[in-house]
Amino acid sequence: MAIDIPGSLHHLPWEAPRNFLGLEGRDASWEDASVVILPTPYESSVSYGRGTGLGPEAILRASRYIELYDQELDREPAHDGVCTLPAIELTSQGADLAIPQLRDVYDRILTEAGDRLVIGLGGEHSISSAPILTHAARLPRGRRLSVLQLDAHSDLRPEYQGSPYSHASVMARCMNEVDIVSVGIRAFTTEEAELVRTRDSITMITADEMWADDAWIDSAVAALGDDVFITFDVDYFDPSLMPATGTPEPGGPDWYRTMKLLRRVFTERNVLGADVVELAPMAGNHAPDFVVAKLVYKMVGYAGEGRRR
Repeated sequence: MAIDIPGSLHHLPWEAPRNFLGLEGRDASWEDASVVILPTPYESSVSYGRGTGLGPEAILRASRYIELYDQELDREPAHDGVCTLPAIELTSQGADLAIPQLRDVYDRILTEAGDRLVIGLGGEHSISSAPILTHAARLPRGRRLSVLQLDAHSDLRPEYQGSPYSHASVMARCMNEVDIVSVGIRAFTTEEAELVRTRDSITMITADEMWADDAWIDSAVAALGDDVFITFDVDYFDPSLMPATGTPEPGGPDWYRTMKLLRRVFTERNVLGADVVELAPMAGNHAPDFVVAKLVYKMVGYAGEGRRR
């Protein structure tokens, strides 16, 4: 958050603030924000490469170098207002305590946020059950949340390595309360495949289906209900674009068709919230950090377009 300093010191060469995009003043204020950024550097159950706890800071740092003008939208979405909250520090006494704690955090923030879109920055994917279930519980009776899951893995294991709160089990924690549309999947177990076949509330679009043509975009949008939460595990992307993640899988989707999907979802559905997780920064390679920061900025822009529809 911006430091309150005397006016006579404003022009000294201070480092850019630790706000998304380096924003200051009204563009970064809570009062004028249409989007709220919640960094959540939680890492507990990662099973291969580590480092997701460093993801939020890397995203914020990289975001300072994004050009604010978006040529696709022909405007600067940053001026819609983006307030960056301090990073939330969860208990280190286990995920069975940390995830419920985060759910309480989201409930409090959403109460204050009103119509503002809250975008979480992870951290490992296990944190996503907190905003998903919080949004689902806050919907009026008779309305059911759809979750658009962009991911390489289905994350439907009942538990993994002894924990039901593992990153590999996050969608299993949510599937009884929400409808799930999983896109980009290319790594799952026999048991998860059988579960998908037997549950009408889960739609899966595998990565190999996506390379034939763009019909999958229509299928994904059609499978979503009116109210949507987007959870974006960055291992969704092909490792050639996103090597900085704990469990990279070859054969992932590309950037531009993914943006086509996101733009349609934000403009054709009521997106209640989103998160972006599983960036594990790589020393000496800051390109993946920038990719994720740009992804978040595209969401900010598409959210603004959705509000204008």
